[in-house]
Amino acid sequence: MKKPIFNPLRFLRRVVATGLGLSLATLAAATPVQPQVVARGLENPWAVAFVDNGHMLVTERPGRMRVISPEGTVSGPLSGVPRVDAVGQGGLLDVITDRDFANNRTIYFCFAEPAAQGAGNSTALASARLSEDRQRLEQVRILFSQQPKVSSRHHFGCRIVESPQGHLFLTLGDRFGRMQDAQTLDNHHGKVIRIHKDGTVPADNPLVDRAGALPEIWSWGHRNPQGATWGPDNRLWIHEHGPQGGDEINRPEPGKNYGWPVITYGQNYGGGPIGAGITEREGMEQPWFHWPQTMAPSGMVFLTSDRYGPAWQGHLMVGSLRNRYLLRMEIRDDQVVSQERLLVSVGERIRDIRQGPDGLLYVLTDDRDGQLIRLMPGTR
Repeated sequence: MKKPIFNPLRFLRRVVATGLGLSLATLAAATPVQPQVVARGLENPWAVAFVDNGHMLVTERPGRMRVISPEGTVSGPLSGVPRVDAVGQGGLLDVITDRDFANNRTIYFCFAEPAAQGAGNSTALASARLSEDRQRLEQVRILFSQQPKVSSRHHFGCRIVESPQGHLFLTLGDRFGRMQDAQTLDNHHGKVIRIHKDGTVPADNPLVDRAGALPEIWSWGHRNPQGATWGPDNRLWIHEHGPQGGDEINRPEPGKNYGWPVITYGQNYGGGPIGAGITEREGMEQPWFHWPQTMAPSGMVFLTSDRYGPAWQGHLMVGSLRNRYLLRMEIRDDQVVSQERLLVSVGERIRDIRQGPDGLLYVLTDDRDGQLIRLMPGTR
């Protein structure tokens, strides 16, 4: 009997499909979308939100907020933005519009809030009204301030999601040097919180009646979540940075502990286990998904439109800072079945990804000369 010829491509498909549950698209660098630069010259842009008549609101980490017209004209900095602590990873970060923006012109944004006296900062969430001429913020109000404030340049978290019920979720980093705080409930480090739009605490928050716990807390044991979105399963989805490896996707449930830094699939920078080096412990949730190697994810959204063909509807889009691409993740039966790298040729750190009112995807690149990019449907 003739010995079959070894086919490495067929073998790779079999390994990927059976061993990892992913298709060969994970290894591809195809670009079935055409990047169209809408605007350039943005200094470390962090988030984009869609306002009225095709205009877009963009935050710049140093502390500026600008409006970009549909034609790509970039406004001067809006007035009314509160002072931010633009150090390290901190500054002016996420922004979203209220679901009823057309009637109330309300936006929500989060930022590194400096201490009133002395050193220190923490993540804060604010609301404001965008003026009719789109030149200033009015009626700015701080809804929430992470406690305690600490002297740190890292791990602010700071992604905002409005639920269909009208609650605001905010992701909060562990502040790096305070990672053990993620396991205690008397602080906001390494937590996801949920509040009403006026800053008050919902009566059905999971820790409202627990002695010694802060009532805003929804879930804990998080490291540095820089992506959050509302999923098609009517649940909050987040992703968070691991240390060296171990970046995760989680779906935070009320009153659940997601393990950091007790359990993690990552290692210390430079190698070596974190703590006991374990990945499971009773009472701590496993990640819904994790990348074995560092992804450094930032920004995430589920694609609901059919602008790129019906085959992509429902797929999860995640930006990568370290690997400099946009990742398309196909989910079936509650599992990731394929991943495809997009925008590899752009070669930029992807900070944010949003779906616009036109059904197209918009990407922000994190650079001193950052870009707002519209993804036009292309051909394979």
